[in-house]
Amino acid sequence: MSSSQQQPADNKTRALNLVGYILGISYPLLALSTGARGAYQLCCRADILNKFGPGLSTFTALLYLVAAIGFFKRTARWWRWSVLALALEAVLVIAVGALSFVQPELIGNTAWRHFGQDYGFFPLIQPLLGLIYLLWPATKRAFGVI
Repeated sequence: MSSSQQQPADNKTRALNLVGYILGISYPLLALSTGARGAYQLCCRADILNKFGPGLSTFTALLYLVAAIGFFKRTARWWRWSVLALALEAVLVIAVGALSFVQPELIGNTAWRHFGQDYGFFPLIQPLLGLIYLLWPATKRAFGVI
């Protein structure tokens, strides 16, 4: 194979790795911010009577943490956990985001309220990007899935 044929593949691999690293860095940050927000609202805000929103934010942080670990572990087992976490996150952010417009008092201020508006819509975009990244054949090979 000539070097001109290898270079596009190397560029694709570098770009794919870069996406993985960006997701691997952003997910722990989101886990920290949503987890801190949820924990603060659950423990320190007596004026919040509906604990569903803060509980959901805390659960969100756990999903973000599982996804982040998977991006760095790069094993077939953690790939599966990450895909599961991101798929669940994608479904829930759409469901909770839609429900937050219909019943805002039930949802409260969660990370997924209005499809992640408080977080620049990252909660809506990131699981989709993460799933695309994880389901990409080169990523699956790198994780030992195929």
